[in-house]
Amino acid sequence: QVQLVESGGGLVQAGGSLRLSCAASGRTRSTYAVGWFRQAPGQEREFVAALTWSGGSIYYADSMKGRFTMSRDSAKNTVYLQMNSLKPEDTAVYYCAASTSPRWGPVLSRVETYEYWGQGTQVTVSS
Repeated sequence: QVQLVESGGGLVQAGGSLRLSCAASGRTRSTYAVGWFRQAPGQEREFVAALTWSGGSIYYADSMKGRFTMSRDSAKNTVYLQMNSLKPEDTAVYYCAASTSPRWGPVLSRVETYEYWGQGTQVTVSS
C-alpha cells in the first residue's frame, strides 16, 4: 500500500501561483511513477503531469506545459506541482496518484494506470 497526502491548495487570484505537495508513505519502493490530475465540477479527471519515482523523468500534458512544473524531493518522499500564471479555468480538485507499473509515455495520462490516489486538494482561482 502507498498512502498519498496532498496539500497546498487554496484560493488565489488569476495570475497568481501555488505550489502543491504530495507526500508519499508506505511501500514507496514499489512506486514507479507519480502523477498529478485535476477534476473540475462536472468534468472528467484530467491528466496534468507525471514523473518516475526513481529517475525523475517528467511527462506533461501538452496543455500544461509552460505554466506547470512537476518536481520531486526523494529524501522527503514528496512530489510538487508548481503552478504559475493561474487562470480561473484551473479551478479544480487536484489529485496525486501512484503507479507501480513500469510504463512510460501516454499511458501515464490514463486514470486507470494508477493504483493509489490521494484525497485531493482544492484549488480555486478567482478572476
